[in-house]
Amino acid sequence: MKDLIPLSAAPALTPQGGGLVSANGKLSRKAKAAIVVRLLLNEGAEIPLEDLPEDLQAQLTKAMGQMRVVDRDTVQQVIDEFAEEVERIGLSFPGGMAGALDALDGKISPQTAARLRKEAGVREAGDPWARIRELAPENLLGVLEEESIEVAAVMLSKLDVPKAAELLGKLSGPRARQITYAVSLTGAVTPDAVDRIGLSLASQLDARPISAFEDGPVERVGAILNSSTAVTRDDMLAGLDENDEGFANAVRKAIFTFGNIPARIAARDVPRILRDIDQDALVIAMAGAPAMGMQESVDFLLDNMSGRLADQLREDIAAKGTPKEAETDAAMGSVVATIRQMEASGEVMMVVPDDEE
Repeated sequence: MKDLIPLSAAPALTPQGGGLVSANGKLSRKAKAAIVVRLLLNEGAEIPLEDLPEDLQAQLTKAMGQMRVVDRDTVQQVIDEFAEEVERIGLSFPGGMAGALDALDGKISPQTAARLRKEAGVREAGDPWARIRELAPENLLGVLEEESIEVAAVMLSKLDVPKAAELLGKLSGPRARQITYAVSLTGAVTPDAVDRIGLSLASQLDARPISAFEDGPVERVGAILNSSTAVTRDDMLAGLDENDEGFANAVRKAIFTFGNIPARIAARDVPRILRDIDQDALVIAMAGAPAMGMQESVDFLLDNMSGRLADQLREDIAAKGTPKEAETDAAMGSVVATIRQMEASGEVMMVVPDDEE
């Protein structure tokens, strides 16, 4: 029992004091912090100590290394004092600009966050690899293509296995083989070197310009033409063909119109879609489709619904006659908008064109 440390005998904690005992024989805040952390760890609590600055992590570790056994009365006094301090806290704020930016992540615009980070000289806090692992594969592909083989091998080793496999599949064969072989040579890389590489890559990714648009140009043009009339859409696509055929083809794949229904909608999803589509709009769209060269879409829908509903729609279409083009366009737009909403909510899955699979 000689290692027990009652509060009255605290000076015996360490011969040199070590910053754990004050002049009047009371435990320092470092010693109390060590006691609280040790107690929480014993209870199985998950404490994010890695979020602390490195110097504080080192001080805490040294304090715990200097302590042995503390008596129950001392532990209880430390707990009571700690609980009292916690209860007095009404509101806490993240420390420094880095903490503030982390707390506001997603609440302020990326442009504002980048400007504030640059003005304050703040880098991402904590483990740089944690942030890198959160990035989308398309944001990391350039690093694997541009960086040295050794750096690419380290990054691939630090990523989650599914993401690493996905990125490897996007690389050219020779480059992928070189990086894969380099992974076998990373056994001697030190933790400090890995950390420096992570910091360097995170800084590079932070320095890349932020796009003012959430979607790419193909998606933006596709969305605009999706809501345009058929005449305008065809005219714009013809113009794009003249200027950039590759871009025009990409836009065509992003567009979904009434005429694309047979190619992009699975037959099994037709009954589900028909339950949500406005029936008047559906009748007008199907009645005007043949005049706009979209009879295939009409046949596809009729062939994949119940026979009774198909017969009813055929009667309604015949009674409707051929609507005006503007009326047909509006009805088709309503049908397409409903399908798009169902896709966004996950109720239906669009069929991917063969050359995109």
